[in-house]
Amino acid sequence: MITLRVYRRRGEVLLAACDKELVGRIMREGDLKLEVCPTFYEGEDADEEMLLNRLRNASIANLVGERTVGIAIKHELVDEGCVVRIEGVPHVQLVRM
Repeated sequence: MITLRVYRRRGEVLLAACDKELVGRIMREGDLKLEVCPTFYEGEDADEEMLLNRLRNASIANLVGERTVGIAIKHELVDEGCVVRIEGVPHVQLVRM
């Protein structure tokens, strides 16, 4: 399952989405730290269709987890080469200008 939250500010739409089991985890690798903070990521339970709908409308997205990032890659919304892995967990950010 995926959880996501949408934020709207000054005409921008930010999507925070992650694999639900990652909520609350803090991952570190070298100088990198990723905190999957419940107050930022946790929101609606989502399937692939809902995630795609929200991603297509987002101007900014923070995505974490195999399922979540995998869907974005599968539908060519992000390039696999832009994915960073922290403790083996994929993370990618998307910005549309």
